Amino acid sequence: VVCVLSNRPDVLALERARKAGVPAHCVDHTEHGSREAFEAAMIDVLDAVRPDWIVMAGFMRILTPHFVRHYAGRMLNIHPSLLPKYPGLNTHARALEAGDRVAGASVHFVTEALDGGPVIMQAAVPVVRGDTPETLARRVLGQEHILYPEVVRRVCQGRICLENEQVILDGVPIDKPLRIENCLHQVA
Repeated sequence: VVCVLSNRPDVLALERARKAGVPAHCVDHTEHGSREAFEAAMIDVLDAVRPDWIVMAGFMRILTPHFVRHYAGRMLNIHPSLLPKYPGLNTHARALEAGDRVAGASVHFVTEALDGGPVIMQAAVPVVRGDTPETLARRVLGQEHILYPEVVRRVCQGRICLENEQVILDGVPIDKPLRIENCLHQVA
């Protein structure tokens, strides 16, 4: 980890990074007059540390095509739905309103399409009677904490990459997202 970058100064990730001796930076989007100026400031910070990968978590800003192209094929994001279902916000409420019996999380490569990049891996959880968006979100978050580190581990080992908009695992294209198994029985 060469740095932790946030657009909000009050996030726990910055504090944890500092305690661990990892450079921590905040580029507050409210302090820039335009999205382009904000992203240029982020690019300055990131290019200075030359990351191999950008691992996004909790970053709730839509990135411009310019930013995405600058780091094409090197950006990962986690999203709290079984993509392609429910890109964007309010995923848990949308799953409940649709009557879905299963929900989950997806790790995907970032492309210019919002939550539309090739999906690498997913974890599923059951939707149970009486679920609210909040209770479902808690179960999904528990799986996110298993899912994302597993994908990052494989990416850092060189086992996962993106070639021609296709996820490659161990040198072979995959035709559907990998799945973290044995999640459906974990209701608590």
